[in-house]
Amino acid sequence: MSRKCEVTGVGPRAGSSISHAHNKTKRRFLPNLQKKKIWIQELNKFVTVKLTTRALRTISKNGTADLAKMVREGKIKTT
Repeated sequence: MSRKCEVTGVGPRAGSSISHAHNKTKRRFLPNLQKKKIWIQELNKFVTVKLTTRALRTISKNGTADLAKMVREGKIKTT
């Protein structure tokens, strides 16, 4: 299971942990992914997507029209 948002495509980022003595070690910044079942009115069905909380807030604000378009194009699989 990849750690990637199905809607926005956001994935892990690389960076450094910096100690008090300023030693740098590699680390990963993982996106805040949530698995969510969303009702799409245009398709009259539920779709389970793995998305970031930022994408979830955007869908709540703007609606599910863009999500329905992605399902129709086959970018997101339906349950």
